[in-house]
Amino acid sequence: MFELILYAIPFFVATLLVEWLQFRHDTEERRAELVGYGTNDTMTSLAMGLGNVVTNTAWKVVVVAAYAGIYELTPLRVPSDAWWAWVALFFADEIAYYWYHRLSHTVRLFWASHVVHHSSQHYNLSTALRQPWTPMTYFIFWLPLAAVGFPPWMILLEQSISLTFQFFIHTERVKRLPAPIEWVFNTPSHHRGHHGSNDIYLDKNYGGILIIWDRLFGTFQPETERVVYGLTHNLDTFNPVEVATHEWKAMFRDVRDARGWRERFGYVFRGPGWEGTEAS
Repeated sequence: MFELILYAIPFFVATLLVEWLQFRHDTEERRAELVGYGTNDTMTSLAMGLGNVVTNTAWKVVVVAAYAGIYELTPLRVPSDAWWAWVALFFADEIAYYWYHRLSHTVRLFWASHVVHHSSQHYNLSTALRQPWTPMTYFIFWLPLAAVGFPPWMILLEQSISLTFQFFIHTERVKRLPAPIEWVFNTPSHHRGHHGSNDIYLDKNYGGILIIWDRLFGTFQPETERVVYGLTHNLDTFNPVEVATHEWKAMFRDVRDARGWRERFGYVFRGPGWEGTEAS
């Protein structure tokens, strides 16, 4: 039940094909407004998605064990048959996702995994499938939910609901939705900005289903200029193995060549662009 995403894969593929066909039949004028699809890019995104399914399925054994262990140790219990429990879980999951996502951009150890999702210079439904093969950094942000008494199956189900929602905001074809929706929810417009390498969009719009956390914590940026998708330093390869591992390898090289333990710590736990300053 909690692996909702696996059941949603056929719908992901079907809507991706519809979007691709729409782009194929767009007018030249309409195509000029969109980045659209690139064959190599799309194939890489699909390969990353398939690899993520394999590694994440195996890793889920550890995740379930961790959630279950904490749940069994805590005396607290949240009843799964109470309506308010699901409302509380929704907001708890949203907060956990916001901080996981924010730290995945501001701590290099987490960014080494998350960078995969931002490595495409296109923005379409296939981009949503471009996921890391090293998904080992996310689950710790949801451990407090098990500690306060949410059953592990509820936590995993809510995670799947959130990620399923987020698939559909990876599109250029939806411009802006009505203002009340744009104010409360994460939308294609907000998430396009999140995927931008423009200075104004860097480290913005971390929300999952809701955008209110970014408004509250000062990380919101509306889509005000055309988004340039990708990284500040883009990859020159479509090799899935390189896409999956390039930042890990770069981080390990920096740690190896660091001039002291302070620098080693910085290269792992400071921001992705941090450079060592310790004198030799």
